Amino acid sequence: MTSLEQHSADVVVVGAGYAGVAAASRLAAAGLGVVVVEAADRVGGRAFSEVLPSGVRVDHGAQWISPAQKRFHELAERFGCPTFPAGVPGAHAEIWHDGTRSDHSGTAPESGPGVAEHARVTAELDRLALTVDLDHPWLTPDFEVLDETTAEDFFLAQTEDEDARRRLALTVRSVWCCEPRELSFFHVLFHIASAGGLAQLTDVAQGSRFTDGADALARAMAATLAVRLDEPVRTIRHTADGVEVVTDRAVVRARRAVVTVPPAAVGRIGFEPALPPTRRGWLGHTPMGRVAKVHAVYEEPFWRKKERSGSATLHGRGPVGVVFDNSPQDGSRGVLVAFVHGDLVDRWAAAPDDVRRAEVLTALAEVAGARARMPIDYAEMAWSEDGWTIGGAACFVYPGGWSGYGEHGRREVTGTLHWAGTETASAWHGHVDGAITSGERAADEVMTALGLTERPA
Repeated sequence: MTSLEQHSADVVVVGAGYAGVAAASRLAAAGLGVVVVEAADRVGGRAFSEVLPSGVRVDHGAQWISPAQKRFHELAERFGCPTFPAGVPGAHAEIWHDGTRSDHSGTAPESGPGVAEHARVTAELDRLALTVDLDHPWLTPDFEVLDETTAEDFFLAQTEDEDARRRLALTVRSVWCCEPRELSFFHVLFHIASAGGLAQLTDVAQGSRFTDGADALARAMAATLAVRLDEPVRTIRHTADGVEVVTDRAVVRARRAVVTVPPAAVGRIGFEPALPPTRRGWLGHTPMGRVAKVHAVYEEPFWRKKERSGSATLHGRGPVGVVFDNSPQDGSRGVLVAFVHGDLVDRWAAAPDDVRRAEVLTALAEVAGARARMPIDYAEMAWSEDGWTIGGAACFVYPGGWSGYGEHGRREVTGTLHWAGTETASAWHGHVDGAITSGERAADEVMTALGLTERPA
């Protein structure tokens, strides 16, 4: 049996997504020795870009950056990672379950089935989100009642308009990548509050994209760090004095550890001693969302010639729920990206390759015309099938999860273990900006525990 490599550091960081590289960068800047251990063969986590055979770089995961995600923008500027506006001029399409199509400008249609009721209910969501205490969620008025309620319960109580309910269900699938029946209503309000309003979660046209992919900043930050790739963590042994992180190749001993991997991935790690019941309870109530992201590449963005933006919402005619123009900044190729969410992913992902492709291209043809059936390149990413992330874009919370386990199970320090990841963030929960600030918050916890008083900028 081959003996394991032996390494030591002040801090070991588990996971090289944005939370991990942010934590490691902050700790290293404070003069601490840091080792980052990552299961995948790349950095970036749920931000993952790839150059396809056609030469086009696409983002398989996170990609849009709101202007309000300030820390993300600050670091992108510091590390020289250029961005460009995501919005594309032209009419947006809405395709209804009976085949009816309507075009509109602006964030949402001003008329159509269920529009008025949908606007009224979403305004109520924004109003209720203002009552959420982001720093101490359990102090929110009616906290337990809101958490025991599902999003579906709330929608059914709010409106009898079936078309409005369809719109609300698509909103849930698009943002939380699950079904309304699965989702704690308090989590809906918390997430909305963390972004400063529902529009911030849904209006991608107001945001930016990275020229070199959404993982460009993670790659730039990791270049200055000691990162061990393709090395999944099997066991974490933690005591009051230190921690041992064990992989198939090495044992890394440190004074502290920052664990940044998604909740589902934490469940694949053995902990000695076992994690506290509150932490285990939180992990059991926070599954990852279910989403697939599909890119179709064309010789040119031909839909723009017809003054179409390439953006569309589709209500119930197939697995695709939303579509966007994802072409490169110079328009040298046309790219449409389609999303499949929630229950629809389960059936779609299990279908044969040709069936999956045909269903997506049928939806794109409805959006952009018959030419959309003939891409020059095509790529799918089903995050639920990913071996390490096990879903996307973030976790959601089952009813009872927040009230039962949130206060002590979400990010409370466990001995020498500190917890980060976008799921632990208060601002921009579920987004890259939240991942970055969560890593920096955990790094500050470590520095406090180790007696360091100076904080890097």
